[in-house]
Amino acid sequence: MATKIEKTLMNELPAEPYAAAIEQYKLYVETAEKNSSRRLTANSFFLTINTGLSALLGYMTSFKEMDLAVAQLAVPIAGIILSYFWYRLIISYREMNRAKFKVIHEMENHLPFRAFVAEWEAVEHGENPKKYRPYTKIESAVPRVFIVVHSIVLFSLFK
Repeated sequence: MATKIEKTLMNELPAEPYAAAIEQYKLYVETAEKNSSRRLTANSFFLTINTGLSALLGYMTSFKEMDLAVAQLAVPIAGIILSYFWYRLIISYREMNRAKFKVIHEMENHLPFRAFVAEWEAVEHGENPKKYRPYTKIESAVPRVFIVVHSIVLFSLFK
């Protein structure tokens, strides 16, 4: 019985079905790689912004003027909001990658080699942290740390 993904994937095959299937597979794997590349770019962007906000706040704390009170509040609030959106973006990329690899695994069922399926089995489907720790678990900790740091700074302004 064909899965929902398999039913969606399978069309009438052209005259040279194997060559066409390989080309589609390569193209689809490339989109998964591009998704990962965009994810890394987004992480670099948010890390840079958060680092800049932290440096700005450090610089601003050297001033005691009342004019800076609003700015000192705005920086950690902006940091919390940006970090939350960063976290949500990481989760979104994770879900997109999961979907892409479900499709890739299904495509591999129609090819002679199932490299990605074998790789996933070799790391025990991400269930054994000694063999593989999903990148998203590590990656998503960074914005949460920034949320905590920005929150501590924000609450420290009220003492």
